[in-house]
Amino acid sequence: MTVIDLRSDTVTRPTAAMRAAMAAAEVGDDVFGDDPSVNRLQDYLAERAGKEAGLFLPSGTQSNLAAMMAHCQRGDEYLVGAKAHTYLYEGGGAAVLGSIQPQPMAQQADGTLDLKVAEALVKPDDVHHSVTRLLCLENTWFGRVMPLDYPAQARAFCDRHRLGLHLDGARVFHATVSQNKTLAEIVSSYDSVSICLSKGLGAPIGSVLVGTKDLIKQAHRWRKVLGGGMRQAGVLAAAGLYALEHQVDRLAEDHHHAALLGQKLAGLDQIGLETVCTNMVFLRLPEGQAKQLQSFMRERGILIGDRNPLRLVLHLDIKREHLDRVHQAFAEFEDRTRQTG
Repeated sequence: MTVIDLRSDTVTRPTAAMRAAMAAAEVGDDVFGDDPSVNRLQDYLAERAGKEAGLFLPSGTQSNLAAMMAHCQRGDEYLVGAKAHTYLYEGGGAAVLGSIQPQPMAQQADGTLDLKVAEALVKPDDVHHSVTRLLCLENTWFGRVMPLDYPAQARAFCDRHRLGLHLDGARVFHATVSQNKTLAEIVSSYDSVSICLSKGLGAPIGSVLVGTKDLIKQAHRWRKVLGGGMRQAGVLAAAGLYALEHQVDRLAEDHHHAALLGQKLAGLDQIGLETVCTNMVFLRLPEGQAKQLQSFMRERGILIGDRNPLRLVLHLDIKREHLDRVHQAFAEFEDRTRQTG
């Protein structure tokens, strides 16, 4: 039985064509700057984003952290959403390793930050306070696509307060596909952008940080300090290049599958459909049934998380024919719960 893994879009496996590209990759020592495949990846994505330079890192967490450490000094502060990945899901690295204080604030329903609230959180020039240096945003956020006019507003806010503007764009290509815009159009307002290659795009590892030459130079130094210097990394860069050249437009298929799955699950009685956003479906489960549902689905070859609301993530390994099987399993769970109930 084929396993259907809906836990995340990080679970994808390289396609045969991607593996072939990896096997054929030109390589060199990237710490010396000699890996031609890494250099091509960095230049290609920087150009596509309309930025001056790029830097290949092992993970999105390290990419975001290197960016924050390039923007900020010890004792500085960054403004960030309270449910943003850079604040909530990256181990507190900015504070632990960068000595950068986070100033979290509530996010709005679309993931943006209320800039009027942010205004009051920018610290005055006073020795009692850390120095506010950076605003961190995220697109997409829980699958939600940032409104097109918001980055320019954030840019104006940052310019008024002399702040840097960083985007955790782990799934930013989902936004470009959803809004039918180029990457450069989506990220033009940002000083730096972290772009993940292993979420949705299907590469096995890696993120690229893009920005100005000066900022990337600083981030390169911090990558080394953080242990992110890799040697013959071209094998991995080749996978990222293949993903960017062949697997961006197909994200629309994941969005379509998410919408179809949402329509199917909307008819359930006890499990409520909360929302469908790009490649993610969110369900509200009956109280106390998350782990029971997870075990039930695992027995049927379907892997899901154990949180409530439950997030189902569509990706390149999920095919149209899998959706009926997922719907049937959810319906069976409801029937069993009703009978034992």
